[in-house]
Amino acid sequence: MQYKDIPNKNAVFPNEFGTTVFLKNVVKAPNVFIGDYTYYDSEQAPEAFEQTNILFNYPVFGDKLVIGKFCQIAHGTVFIMGAANHRLGSATTYPFNVMGGDWRKISTPHIEELPHKGDTVVGNDVWFGRCCTVMPGVKIGDGAIVAACSVVAGDVAPYTVVGGNPARPLKKRFDDETIALLERLRWWDLPPEELTDLLPVLCDINMKSAAEKLRAFLAEKEKQQ
Repeated sequence: MQYKDIPNKNAVFPNEFGTTVFLKNVVKAPNVFIGDYTYYDSEQAPEAFEQTNILFNYPVFGDKLVIGKFCQIAHGTVFIMGAANHRLGSATTYPFNVMGGDWRKISTPHIEELPHKGDTVVGNDVWFGRCCTVMPGVKIGDGAIVAACSVVAGDVAPYTVVGGNPARPLKKRFDDETIALLERLRWWDLPPEELTDLLPVLCDINMKSAAEKLRAFLAEKEKQQ
């Protein structure tokens, strides 16, 4: 089928509400990578996400924030980058170096003191409820859901619902067979027209029926390759 009005992945505000922003089109930091159609929704300047929701981001520190495609990020969710840390193994965590003067002269440069947690990586189709906090260096798998007001301090498996402070697994969204199917399918990588054709199946709440159709779709697609 030919479509004439598929949402434009290069738009800043994709719809008429004015609260939803496709993030890859407004975030410019060189160490932040965000996939197509991932959005932030807020009544409070959603286009300022880089300034208000990615905290302590100093590219010189060397860590990255990678967020996949089609993620849904609710108001108030923040990503804390590694430069927010302090020394952990010394008698004090106080950052004497950043205060200047003689303290700066005789102490280790602040950036060199900090623990490195690595890159923060979020998969595709991940939903963050309102006011979540994502700590440095965590890995969140495809299809995960993070409950509102959670603090994600550890890795999250694909298609797992987590919640709390610190966030802990609450349940798997689907059985292992369905999760494996969805990870093979990778619907977020489909061309826009093909994805649009598949939307009725992807949005079907009868997962048994949907899984059968997705399995047939994937088999046909793999046969054509």
